[in-house]
Amino acid sequence: MERSEVIRRTQFWLKEIVIGLNLCPFAALPFAQETVRYTVLDTIQEEEILAQLKLEIQRLENTPEVLLETSLLILPKAFPDFLDFNDFLYTANTLLEGEGWGGQFQIASFHPYYQFAGTKAAAPENYTNRAPFPILHLLREESVSSALETVKNPEEIYQRNIKTMEELGAAGIHRLWLKI
Repeated sequence: MERSEVIRRTQFWLKEIVIGLNLCPFAALPFAQETVRYTVLDTIQEEEILAQLKLEIQRLENTPEVLLETSLLILPKAFPDFLDFNDFLYTANTLLEGEGWGGQFQIASFHPYYQFAGTKAAAPENYTNRAPFPILHLLREESVSSALETVKNPEEIYQRNIKTMEELGAAGIHRLWLKI
């Protein structure tokens, strides 16, 4: 698949599902302001992904938020298995800590087969973190903290998202995914 198509599908997912269903109340502004960077990695090599992760965090660190708020590392060929992806997240977070970026940046993760512990694969809540491709979403801690201050009960976002997916039901979720 061409990189432009990977980005198009990712942007569609962001617009229609993440923003459209208000799964992340903080996503709309950077998306509208076009301060989201999309990087497609064609590699399956963990070392290359980690090297690009490091470069992307350095780019975030060295670029003002008004120009670059957040970055998505999209991995269309890597980690077809969610458990392998989940294991890799430990390595990616270890890199953040080892480079001294803990408390400054964080990684949110998305995967086509995302599954929360203790849930069945088809459980609606898993779709809150499902994306068309494995994605490492690099966030500025300061931006996350600021955004959370604008929400009355931020701990309720996750519960609201589960309710949204449950109300959509399997048929509604399937219709959305067919569009991606």
